[in-house]
Amino acid sequence: MAKKAGRPEPVPEEIGRSASKRRAIIDAATEVFLKGGYLGTNMDEIATLSGVSKQTVYKHFASKEALFVEIVGSMTSDAGDRVHNDAPDLPPDGDLAAYLEDYAYLQLSIVLTPQVMQLRRLVIGEVGRFPELARVLYERGPLRAIGILAAMFERLAARGLLRVDDARLAASHFNWLVMSHALNEAMLLGDAAIPRPADLRRQAAAGVKVFLAAYGKR
Repeated sequence: MAKKAGRPEPVPEEIGRSASKRRAIIDAATEVFLKGGYLGTNMDEIATLSGVSKQTVYKHFASKEALFVEIVGSMTSDAGDRVHNDAPDLPPDGDLAAYLEDYAYLQLSIVLTPQVMQLRRLVIGEVGRFPELARVLYERGPLRAIGILAAMFERLAARGLLRVDDARLAASHFNWLVMSHALNEAMLLGDAAIPRPADLRRQAAAGVKVFLAAYGKR
């Protein structure tokens, strides 16, 4: 069957250039949105910073709103991937407390970064304008974390290492024992309040100690 006449299929080089431009636009937009907020951002500045034309920006993203949605979703998913994809299962002879402390520290060190905190503040500030974005951040961030923690605790309970009746409740307890103090300070007091790595380690250890007092085997 003869092919219909029309625009030729893009070659790999064109696909690669398009992907590079899209990445440059997202990186530039992330910087501009986090610095100026949604209302303070314009597409001209994003085009200049990314080194492409304004027309190219609109070719990849139909509107400023579409670009904002992409940034919130991708940043939240990327942070979650770094936490959960880098966490190995506890080996048969592993130290449960040390394992949970490492997981808690990884979670704290990835979430408590200036970029992620700025994104959270930005989304909260725009929740009236873009309520769906708050849902994206919640579903890809905290809700996803709770689901993965719950599945982890079910596996550990099946091995006799934890006593868990409600895995999702246990996951919520773990998450807030570890995250709440540092997260609240960083959200409300600014980037200067983000704890140093040694302080995050101590907070992770303290949270795990309380968690195991409630859910550890006896």
